[in-house]
Amino acid sequence: MNADRWLADTRTSYDTVAVSYADQLREVLAGKPYLRAALTLFADLVHAAGGGPVADVGCGPGHVTTHLHGLGVDAFGIDLSPVMIDVARRDHPGLRFEVGSMTDLHLADASLVGLLAFWSLIHVPDEAVPTAFGHFRRVLRPGGPLLLGFHVGDGARLKTQGYGGHSMNVHVHRRQPDQVAAWLRDAGFTVEAQMLIDPDESVPGAVLFARRQS
Repeated sequence: MNADRWLADTRTSYDTVAVSYADQLREVLAGKPYLRAALTLFADLVHAAGGGPVADVGCGPGHVTTHLHGLGVDAFGIDLSPVMIDVARRDHPGLRFEVGSMTDLHLADASLVGLLAFWSLIHVPDEAVPTAFGHFRRVLRPGGPLLLGFHVGDGARLKTQGYGGHSMNVHVHRRQPDQVAAWLRDAGFTVEAQMLIDPDESVPGAVLFARRQS
């Protein structure tokens, strides 16, 4: 798939649904104890690494960024959708949010202590994932922790309607944890842990912890 096309479709789709998406996800972590536990562990790893800036890549309306901030993490958010960033700034004043793409991160080399991408890889086609992981490695300090969350399964489906009934045009990719782990190793990460969430659901989730190799 042409890179300009899927990026433009993703940006436009989330610009369209941004307000409704934020309304639906505002309290989502309250009902997700295992995700909260993963975020707490990630925060502990960041603190153990000495603290410092952490990027929430694909932050959406900023609910995860804000949760990390409440755990004492110096987190800021990056998202492809300008409207989503506007909503994040509106709902979470005082925190840093900026427009950007995980396939072309405008961050300095080794400038982050930690990085997470929580269900934001799901619209990135397979051929672009190594590029994103290459940027993740570049911007992390050696030994810096990485946390990923994603849909588990095989293949992709086209999502044409989303939050609030608005039109969307994005492919939603489901992946096996072993495949994601292999991409990470190829990009220069050590995979440390993975957890399957809601394995009995039609679309389980996974969280994966990794660390940039020196």
